[in-house]
Amino acid sequence: MREEKQRPWGGDPMIVISLDAVGTEDLPFLKSLPNFGDFWREAAVCERVRSVYPSLTYPAHTTIVTGKYPANHGIVNNLRIQPRREKPDWFWQRRFVRGETLYDLVRERGGRTAALLWPVTGKAGIRWNLPEVLPNRPWQNQITASFFNGSPLYELRLERKFGHLREGVRQPQLDDFVQASLLDTLKNCRPDLTLVHFTDVDSCRHLHGVKSPQAEEALRRHDRRLGEIFSALETLGLKDRANVVILGDHYQMDVDRAVCLNWYFARAGWLSGRDGRVLVWKVLARECDGSCYVYVRDRSLMGPVRELLERLLCRGLASRIYTGREAAALGADGSCAFMVEGGAGVYYQNRFDVPEIRAGAQDGAGTRNGSAARNLLQKATHGFYPGRPGYTTIFGGRGPAFRPGARVETMSLVDEGPTLAAALGMQFSRADGKIQKNLLFISGN
Repeated sequence: MREEKQRPWGGDPMIVISLDAVGTEDLPFLKSLPNFGDFWREAAVCERVRSVYPSLTYPAHTTIVTGKYPANHGIVNNLRIQPRREKPDWFWQRRFVRGETLYDLVRERGGRTAALLWPVTGKAGIRWNLPEVLPNRPWQNQITASFFNGSPLYELRLERKFGHLREGVRQPQLDDFVQASLLDTLKNCRPDLTLVHFTDVDSCRHLHGVKSPQAEEALRRHDRRLGEIFSALETLGLKDRANVVILGDHYQMDVDRAVCLNWYFARAGWLSGRDGRVLVWKVLARECDGSCYVYVRDRSLMGPVRELLERLLCRGLASRIYTGREAAALGADGSCAFMVEGGAGVYYQNRFDVPEIRAGAQDGAGTRNGSAARNLLQKATHGFYPGRPGYTTIFGGRGPAFRPGARVETMSLVDEGPTLAAALGMQFSRADGKIQKNLLFISGN
C-alpha cells in the first residue's frame, strides 16, 4: 500500500472490457443474465453506439483509445495492403497509429498500464502487454511473435501459469486464457488502466451465425467472466474505487456468400497473380468483410472500374458504391478510389481465382504453411456501414467517475476515447469525438 501512495498517479483505476461483436440486439438477453444485468442497471450507459467505417475490430479498437476516425488515426483496415503476400500482415503494432492513445495519456501522467489482446498494441509503451499478434512468418511461432511485440517477462509468467488453457486461437479456450491472465494481472500488478479484449462471441458468430445457440452460449460465458472480474475487484478492495467499462466494437450480420472483386479485375486485365499472390495490378480490391476498398493506380481506368462496380450493384453483389472522397467523409481511407458496401448477405474476400463462394462451400486448398480450408465461408461478419439498421453496439461505465443509472440515447464510437479520458481526469489534445458529459460526474474541461 505504501508504494501505491507514493506513485505519481493519483486517480482511480479503470478497467475497459471489450466484448467483440456484442451489440444492442444482445441487450434483452444480456440483461437477463445475473452479472451483466446488475452492472447494466447500475451503470451509466448508451445502448446504441454507432461504430466506425469500416466496422472492423482493429479500426474500431484504435478509435476507442484515440477518439478518432480510422482516416485520422491510420488504422483503416484489419489487414495491411500487401498484395504479394498470400497472408498479409495485420496492423499489429502501435507504430501504425497516428497521434496519442489513452494508454499514452495514463503513462505520461505516471500511471501504469496493462493490455491483454487489445488490438494494435504491439511494441506499445504498455508496462504489462500481451498484444494480439499472430505468427505470420515461417520462422515464427505464437510465443516468439508475442514476446517480440509485448512484455516478455510478463508474458512468460502468464504462459507458465495459464498456457495450458489455450489451444491456439480456438474459443472459448483463448478467452479462458485471457480471463485467467487478467485476474492474475489485477491481483499482482494493480494497473491504473487495464484494457482487455474478449473475442468469444465474435468467433462463434463468424462460424455459426448471429443468433446461433453457440453465440448465446458465448454470451453466457462472458457473463460468468464478468462475475469473476467483479468478485476479484471486491476481494482486492477495488469494488467502489475502480471504474469498470464494458463496451462493444461493432455488431455482426448474417451472410451467405463471399464475393471476390479481384476476380473481376483479373478478368478485365487489370490484375494478375499466382499462388494467391497478386504480382501486378492496376486495380486492386482489399477486403473489409462487409465492405471493400478498391484502389486504382491507373486513373484512366476510373470510368471503366466504376462501370464494372455499377454492374455488380445491379446484380445485388453490392448495395452502395462510395467514391474515395465520400469514403473519407465517412471516416474511412480516402486514398481508395471507391469503397463498395456489401449487398444482402454479401461480404468480400481478396481472392482472384473465383468470382464468389456460396453458403456451404469450402475451399480445401492448402496454404504454403500447410493449413487447410483457408476460406471456409463465414455465416456472419462485420465491416459494414455502421448506419445499417440493427447494427449498433453498446457502452456502459460503473464506478466513481460515472453517474449511476445515467442514460445517453445514442453516441458514436469516437466519443468513447474522450469520455474515457475525461473519466480519468485527462483529455486528448485532438479527437474527433466529444465527451459524453451526461454519463460522468466530471465535466472533462
